[in-house]
Amino acid sequence: MIAKAEGKFLRVSPSKVRIVLDLIRGKDVLEAQSILLHLNKRPKEFLSKILKSAIANAKVKGVSADKLYISKAICNPGPMWKRFKAAAFGRASSILKRTAHIKIELDLNSER
Repeated sequence: MIAKAEGKFLRVSPSKVRIVLDLIRGKDVLEAQSILLHLNKRPKEFLSKILKSAIANAKVKGVSADKLYISKAICNPGPMWKRFKAAAFGRASSILKRTAHIKIELDLNSER
Protein backbone atom coordinates (compact mmCIF):
# COMPACT_ATOMS: atom_id res chain seq x y z
CA MET A 1 0.00 0.00 0.00
CA ILE A 2 1.47 3.30 -1.13
CA ALA A 3 -1.42 5.62 -0.28
CA LYS A 4 -4.96 5.44 1.00
CA ALA A 5 -7.97 7.68 1.41
CA GLU A 6 -11.22 7.23 3.25
CA GLY A 7 -14.68 8.76 3.16
CA LYS A 8 -16.89 8.23 6.17
CA PHE A 9 -20.56 8.80 6.92
CA LEU A 10 -21.38 9.38 3.23
CA ARG A 11 -25.10 9.65 2.56
CA VAL A 12 -25.36 6.92 -0.08
CA SER A 13 -26.34 3.28 0.15
CA PRO A 14 -23.39 0.86 0.44
CA SER A 15 -24.98 -1.62 -1.96
CA LYS A 16 -25.10 1.05 -4.68
CA VAL A 17 -21.49 2.04 -4.02
CA ARG A 18 -20.29 -1.57 -4.31
CA ILE A 19 -21.70 -1.80 -7.85
CA VAL A 20 -19.51 1.12 -8.94
CA LEU A 21 -16.50 -0.10 -6.92
CA ASP A 22 -16.54 -3.39 -8.82
CA LEU A 23 -15.99 -1.43 -12.04
CA ILE A 24 -12.79 0.28 -10.87
CA ARG A 25 -11.22 -2.28 -8.50
CA GLY A 26 -7.84 -3.46 -9.81
CA LYS A 27 -7.66 -0.85 -12.58
CA ASP A 28 -4.98 1.78 -13.17
CA VAL A 29 -5.71 5.10 -11.53
CA LEU A 30 -6.01 7.02 -14.79
CA GLU A 31 -8.31 4.37 -16.25
CA ALA A 32 -10.46 4.40 -13.11
CA GLN A 33 -10.79 8.18 -13.28
CA SER A 34 -11.97 8.00 -16.89
CA ILE A 35 -14.50 5.29 -16.00
CA LEU A 36 -15.89 7.42 -13.17
CA LEU A 37 -15.99 10.48 -15.40
CA HIS A 38 -18.29 8.82 -17.95
CA LEU A 39 -20.46 6.92 -15.48
CA ASN A 40 -24.05 7.93 -14.75
CA LYS A 41 -24.41 6.79 -11.14
CA ARG A 42 -24.61 8.90 -7.97
CA PRO A 43 -21.75 7.20 -6.04
CA LYS A 44 -19.27 8.34 -8.70
CA GLU A 45 -19.14 11.79 -7.07
CA PHE A 46 -18.02 10.34 -3.74
CA LEU A 47 -15.64 7.83 -5.33
CA SER A 48 -13.92 10.33 -7.61
CA LYS A 49 -13.36 12.68 -4.67
CA ILE A 50 -11.84 9.90 -2.54
CA LEU A 51 -9.71 8.69 -5.47
CA LYS A 52 -8.35 12.20 -6.03
CA SER A 53 -7.47 12.39 -2.36
CA ALA A 54 -5.62 9.07 -2.51
CA ILE A 55 -3.68 10.25 -5.59
CA ALA A 56 -2.73 13.46 -3.78
CA ASN A 57 -1.56 11.41 -0.80
CA ALA A 58 0.63 9.35 -3.13
CA LYS A 59 2.09 12.48 -4.73
CA VAL A 60 3.16 13.68 -1.29
CA LYS A 61 5.13 10.46 -0.97
CA GLY A 62 6.78 11.12 -4.35
CA VAL A 63 4.92 8.63 -6.57
CA SER A 64 3.36 9.75 -9.86
CA ALA A 65 -0.23 8.84 -10.68
CA ASP A 66 0.55 6.87 -13.84
CA LYS A 67 2.44 4.21 -11.82
CA LEU A 68 -0.46 3.48 -9.45
CA TYR A 69 -3.41 1.12 -9.48
CA ILE A 70 -6.31 0.54 -7.09
CA SER A 71 -5.20 -2.39 -4.97
CA LYS A 72 -8.06 -2.32 -2.47
CA ALA A 73 -11.47 -0.68 -2.61
CA ILE A 74 -14.08 -1.51 0.00
CA CYS A 75 -17.37 -0.08 1.16
CA ASN A 76 -18.73 -0.86 4.60
CA PRO A 77 -22.09 0.23 5.99
CA GLY A 78 -22.16 3.18 8.34
CA PRO A 79 -24.84 4.12 10.85
CA MET A 80 -28.39 4.36 9.58
CA TRP A 81 -30.65 7.36 9.97
CA LYS A 82 -33.96 6.11 11.31
CA ARG A 83 -37.04 7.96 10.12
CA PHE A 84 -40.75 7.14 10.16
CA LYS A 85 -43.58 7.71 7.73
CA ALA A 86 -47.30 7.38 8.18
CA ALA A 87 -48.87 4.04 7.31
CA ALA A 88 -52.41 2.68 7.17
CA PHE A 89 -54.61 2.39 10.27
CA GLY A 90 -52.66 5.02 12.24
CA ARG A 91 -49.41 3.08 12.28
CA ALA A 92 -45.91 4.22 11.39
CA SER A 93 -43.49 2.36 9.15
CA SER A 94 -39.76 2.85 9.42
CA ILE A 95 -37.40 4.28 6.81
CA LEU A 96 -33.68 3.46 7.05
CA LYS A 97 -31.51 6.07 5.37
CA ARG A 98 -28.20 4.30 4.93
CA THR A 99 -24.70 5.72 5.09
CA ALA A 100 -21.41 4.30 3.85
CA HIS A 101 -17.71 4.22 4.76
CA ILE A 102 -15.57 3.98 1.60
CA LYS A 103 -11.85 3.13 1.66
CA ILE A 104 -9.52 3.15 -1.36
CA GLU A 105 -5.88 2.00 -1.25
CA LEU A 106 -3.36 2.53 -4.04
CA ASP A 107 -0.25 0.52 -4.78
CA LEU A 108 2.54 0.51 -7.36
CA ASN A 109 1.71 -1.20 -10.62
CA SER A 110 4.13 -4.12 -11.10
CA GLU A 111 3.75 -4.07 -14.93
CA ARG A 112 5.40 -0.65 -15.34
